[in-house]
Amino acid sequence: MPILVGIAGGTGSGKSTLARRIVRSLGDDRCVLVTQDNYYRTLADLSHEARARVNFDHPDAIDSELLIQHVRALKSGEPVEMPRYDFARHVQLAGGTRVEPRPVIIVEGILVLVWPALAEQLDVKVYVDTPMDVRLARRVRRDIADRGRDLDGVLDQYLKTVRPMHESHVAPSREVADLVVPGEGANQVVVKLLTVALSALASGG
Repeated sequence: MPILVGIAGGTGSGKSTLARRIVRSLGDDRCVLVTQDNYYRTLADLSHEARARVNFDHPDAIDSELLIQHVRALKSGEPVEMPRYDFARHVQLAGGTRVEPRPVIIVEGILVLVWPALAEQLDVKVYVDTPMDVRLARRVRRDIADRGRDLDGVLDQYLKTVRPMHESHVAPSREVADLVVPGEGANQVVVKLLTVALSALASGG
């Protein structure tokens, strides 16, 4: 039976970096990453202006039913077709990414500890705790560089939806975590500790 690991935390907390480093440390043959961001609901039927007004940080923005279904399938040893999402246009892309089950399956995203039906599937629940100013700086840099947005738009979204949703949904999910880790710095010690622990768990040790 695969070991399922959930890694959550606020936007820009470093959870994606932590997840990718664990995958790299364990190896693609032993670990696979499922990213919550790929499960945003498509907004193809809305105008570009209407899409920009959607609250992307609310749990309802994610197709949690499909995400949970895929996690359960992977846990049962079945491959899934993970969706692909275009953040610049807020639409699902045609075709998906085939994900094969591995001894360690990491599910990463700001809300993965929020849904009880998902959290109960996880064997290890990690919350990456990072100061708000650090998270905001990282979000600004990412959204401008990678998602084609301007500074005013990023800050407006942060104040209107990102910060309130973090306080309402993401931050409280910290209490569900088995392990709370810092999100600043290289986090190499955390990566090493989790890699060793997950290797042992996956091996039945």
